[in-house]
Amino acid sequence: MNKQLLRVGEAADVLAVSRWTIYRWVEDGRLEGTKIGRGSLRVFRDSLDRLVQRNKTHEMNLSL
Repeated sequence: MNKQLLRVGEAADVLAVSRWTIYRWVEDGRLEGTKIGRGSLRVFRDSLDRLVQRNKTHEMNLSL
């Protein structure tokens, strides 16, 4: 079962970016997140999926 809310480190691992990039992207609105408890940030999994789909490029044909 896929988790619906990811910790910042988990989201960073999924996207292969730094934790600070995740914080910036949430602040900029590129990712959606929510604060839990005393400010612990969680990122919505479907937000990560949408980001990947928006930035997906077509495979390039590299045959010569």
